[in-house]
Amino acid sequence: MTDSDNTDDDKDTPDVDDDQAVSRPAGLPEMPDPRLLELLVCPLTKTRLTLDRERGELISKAAGLAYPIRNGVPLMTIDAARHIDEQ
Repeated sequence: MTDSDNTDDDKDTPDVDDDQAVSRPAGLPEMPDPRLLELLVCPLTKTRLTLDRERGELISKAAGLAYPIRNGVPLMTIDAARHIDEQ
């Protein structure tokens, strides 16, 4: 098989340059894709969430809860959340 035989298969593979990689400042937690964050709502109140980048949490002001983000994955359970008044 030659390189020209693979050209049709390569059409389905998106081209990603190193310049397109998303970088984050050192010391800040890994964040989920912003498109995902637009879709997520508080599981308790079904209201929008606010991202706290420094703490790596999604905040529900309506519920008074902060949902942690671990390794770029939001933990959207009541058990995983902390009350906002807790430090």
